[in-house]
Order: sequence, then structure tokens, then C-alpha cells
Amino acid sequence: MIVSPESSGIRSVVAPSESSGIRIDVFLTGTEGIPTRSIAQKLLTDGLVTCRGIPLQKNYRVAVGDEIEYSIPEAKPCETSAQDIPLDIIYEDTHLLVINKPRGLVVHPAAGNWDGTLVNALLHHCSGNLSGIGGVMRPGIVHRLDKDTSGIMVVAKDDIAHSGLAAQLADNSMMRVYTAVCHGVIERDKLRIDAPIGRHPVNRKKMAVVQAQPTKLGADLMSVRTRSGSSVPVLQNRKIISSRNAVTYVEVIERLPKHTLISARLETGRTHQIRVHMAHIGHPVFGDETYGRTPHFATNGQILHATELAFTHPVTGQHMTHTAPLPEYFTNAVKAVRGR
Repeated sequence: MIVSPESSGIRSVVAPSESSGIRIDVFLTGTEGIPTRSIAQKLLTDGLVTCRGIPLQKNYRVAVGDEIEYSIPEAKPCETSAQDIPLDIIYEDTHLLVINKPRGLVVHPAAGNWDGTLVNALLHHCSGNLSGIGGVMRPGIVHRLDKDTSGIMVVAKDDIAHSGLAAQLADNSMMRVYTAVCHGVIERDKLRIDAPIGRHPVNRKKMAVVQAQPTKLGADLMSVRTRSGSSVPVLQNRKIISSRNAVTYVEVIERLPKHTLISARLETGRTHQIRVHMAHIGHPVFGDETYGRTPHFATNGQILHATELAFTHPVTGQHMTHTAPLPEYFTNAVKAVRGR
């Protein structure tokens, strides 16, 4: 959905019959000014989404005819500093740019990496021409790559581009292709991995293939004793393990000694999707010590590169395809594996 560049303000939307029972954060995603689910959840957390004047919780499920009001705050200045960090720019216009992210570059500032990130570099490069979606004036990071994953990314400069690109991510019309080296020899030339991904049930820093439990929150009836001594029944939500559908298409490029060079195309875009899916089928990405195994030589991270990106320009409507060549660290790893 294309939204107005004037991001801030109060908006309302009425829930149609087909939206009955949908979680409020899912329902709001794609409405005017809310291109992503994370932004919807942030508005809910900040109490900016109401129905009949009552702030809604993230797990609220809409009913037919609900009139949902939500407020988009004015964009605040970004506290992250601009830094003159070189960028490998593949394409750029007034609305967006496509970059080739090097391995080792963190996308967003976070604990342990408050500067020297892609966001710091974009703040310098864009010189104030930034997206305000999400309530903060910042470069529009539409999708991410892990620190040790290199390759192609698209970045939005304004709200219209951000919303349009986010919508393509949401409906899976943006094509993303990766190249990777995996442990073991994959016998089939092509395969489709369809396995839902969610947070690891024990290690919350990892993702895992998790079979989804019912999405509707269950509730157990329990008694709570009041100050007066009487017992009253209350509903207590049961804890559930959630996951989201994830689909990856894998094609063998070359079978190497005890390894396989593959192309992986994402139908969905879950956190660590390729790494989790390849580990799930017994062929973890080479060098991925989080989901795989320690390689027989130092790799400094997974051998995974975002090779191709195709999308429709959110303003001009032009179909665009961009590629990023395999970097030296990747080709060196392939040579080393091939030579064993």
C-alpha cells in the first residue's frame, strides 16, 4: 500500500467480515502509515491504537465492525550519528538505493555495535533525506542481512518507497536469491523446504523450526482469593510457542567434496531462514557455528551471500533486478573446499 509522505496524524479503519479473529498487529500491517508488523506492534506498545477509546493489547483479535483508531507520531530526530563509511552502491535514485553490504557490517546499532553500522553510513550518505516511518527520522531499512552475511540490500529514502517495498516483502513479491556453501552433498538437484520458524524454545537468541500451536490464545480458569476472603474466577492465558510459515527453494549449483554449492530463493523472509532451514535438513551452511558445526578451517562466519534482488519500484512501477557478485572471502572458501 502506498501512503502519504505526511506520516503523522490520527487514522481510523473499520474491520471487515474477513478480518474477524485476526490479531490486531496483523490486521494493521499494510494499512496507511503502518507498512510492517513491527511498526504496528510499536504503536500498540505505546498505547497509540484504540477501539472505542480503549488502548488495545498486541494479542487483541478484531471483531467485525470494530472501528480501530491509531495515531502515527511525528518523526523524531535520529539519535544515531552520521559516519562517513564507504558504501558499495549498485543503484540509487531520489527514492531508494541498492547496496552491496560487506561481510562484518552490522545493519542496525545495538549493544556492542553502537556505531560503525550501515545506519550510520546511510545517515551520512543521505544527508537528512530520510524515511520517517516508525516514528524516527532514519534511513528506511526495509529488510536486514546478518552481520556475517554479505550481499545485496534495498534501502528506502522516503516514506512512499518504504511503504511500497515493505508491502512487497509482506506479499512475497520481492525476489531474494542467496548463494551458499553447505555441509554434505545434497543428492536432489532441487528441493522445496516448507518448515515454520519461530524462536528456539530454550535459547531465545536462536531461531528454530517450530511446529505452530493454535494461534488463538487458550485460557485456563483459575480461582483468586480476594482481600475479603472470597474466591473469584479469572482467566489465565496459557503460554504457547508461536511460529510463522517459512518456505525456501534450494537448487544445487555444484557438488563439492563433502559440500554443496547452492542457490537459495526465499518465498518468505524469516530471521535466519536459510541458515535454519539448511540445518533442519541436515546440511547447515558452512561456517555457521550457531546452527551448524565448526568448519575444518577458519571462515569467520557463514559462507552466505545475497546474490540477487528483484522488485517493482514503488514510485515508477518499473521492474528492477540487481545482482551482487560473489566476494573474495566466498570464492576463497569455495576454492579451499574444492581443493580438499
